[in-house]
Order: sequence, then structure tokens, then C-alpha cells
Amino acid sequence: MNKTIFITGASSGIGQATAQYFAAQGWNVIATMRSPKKQDVLKNSEHLLVLKLDVEQPETFKEVIETAIFHFGKIDVLLNNAGYGQHGLFEATTSQQIHRQFSVNLFGTMEITRALLPHFREQKGGNIITITSGVGRVTVPLVSIYAASKFALEGFCESLSFELASQNIRVKIIEPGNIATNFEQTTKENFADGEALIDYADYLKQMDKVFKSIYNGGGSTAADVAETIFKAATDESNILRYVIGSDLQPLIDIRNGGTDESYMDVLRSTFVPKN
Repeated sequence: MNKTIFITGASSGIGQATAQYFAAQGWNVIATMRSPKKQDVLKNSEHLLVLKLDVEQPETFKEVIETAIFHFGKIDVLLNNAGYGQHGLFEATTSQQIHRQFSVNLFGTMEITRALLPHFREQKGGNIITITSGVGRVTVPLVSIYAASKFALEGFCESLSFELASQNIRVKIIEPGNIATNFEQTTKENFADGEALIDYADYLKQMDKVFKSIYNGGGSTAADVAETIFKAATDESNILRYVIGSDLQPLIDIRNGGTDESYMDVLRSTFVPKN
């Protein structure tokens, strides 16, 4: 029997690329998304099932999971990919924006994971893979809410990996650095800056230049991430974290290999204005 992966947030970007990659490797793919009718890339086929799922609506999970299992017989891998980035000045970010960021990125991931655990325990195994972010380990300015949700995911997954090992369920984390998807465009449309907060104007201009230089420096693709996800799903190792991107690994090495002061000095040299 072919193995099956259940993907959240598969309408575009990493989720869509992963659905295509796994299908090409002969896997069964359950590609879930909030609005299946709004995408025209993934289509139902012998080994691909597109289902509607919103991670903010846990009351619907049981029916979706039962449909998926009925269709393919089992689920071997859960890919927690659904999420978005609330970027901008913390002072300009509303309580509603903060709560929704955690509702989607953290609580949604927790709820769909919990919903699938009985199935994994029943079959005596499974693999839970969660997309976090480079800023879940090495953060930068203007992403405080997004980074907080990803730092929380990192802690959740690391702790979960220990207890689920007792059930033969592996937990993996995928940490992308700069990725060429529509993610950055989406975050710009939702950027919190606050017209009245003119004290930040010069800093925002400076950071705009810094981030443009970072993004223009290139990065990995969604296909690169999909390939790494496939490795995490199939290597049968106890590796927890998979880092993607030459831009991210050096910063993680600095954080892991030196003092906190030296790490912060490196980041401040880029992101704190010179007096």
C-alpha cells in the first residue's frame, strides 16, 4: 500500500509544492486548504485528494480526517504547513491581529496534531512534520508576533517529540530561511505600521533597505523545501530539526556555538541603527 501524507495549507507555496513532490514520488496526498475552489493547480486524481480544511475550525477536523482515511486507508505523515506572517511594528499591531496569528500558526497546528494522534497510535506509528521558520530560532525586527508564534511551535514540537517517541511517532521540524514564494507579498499586504507612529519612520526606511538586500540575495525555493520534507518523512531518523538555506545556517551556528552576547552583537550590527 502506498504511503499517505496529509498536508495543511496546500493551496500555494510550500504546501502546494510538497503535494506535487510527494505525488510525483508515488505517495497518496491529502491536500487540504481553506478554499479549494480558489486554486487551479492541484486536482483530484487517483493519488491526490483535495479537501476543504480551515485550521481555525477544529470542529470540522474529525469529518475531514475520516474522509481521508476512508479514501486512502491510512495516514502516515501529517505536514503542519498552514500559517502566515503578521509582520510590522509591535506597537501598531492590534490585539485581533495578535490573537489570529497564534490561532492559525500555533493553536491550529496543535489542534490538527491532536486530532490525528489517535489514528497514529492505533497504527503504532506516524510522522508529524511541522514547518516553523528561521525566525523561530534566529529572529529579526518587525516580526515579533510571527516570531513569537514560531518560537512557541519550536518548543511545542521539541517537547512533543519526547512523549510521542513512546508511541513510535516521530516529530520533525522544518526551518526554512529565505524562501522564494508569495509569502513575503502576503505579509506586506498585512504589514502593521501605524500612520501616527512617525517616530519609527526613519527606522522603517532603514529596515526596508536591509530586508530588500536580504531578499535580493536569493534563497531556497518551495521545491527545495518539499525535497527536505520528503527526506524528513522517509529517512527514519531521530533528527528533530532540518535547516533550509545558506542564509540561515550560519546564524544558527553563531547562536549555538558562542555566547548569547556575541550572537546579539552580530544581529545588532545589522538591525540596530548606528548613533
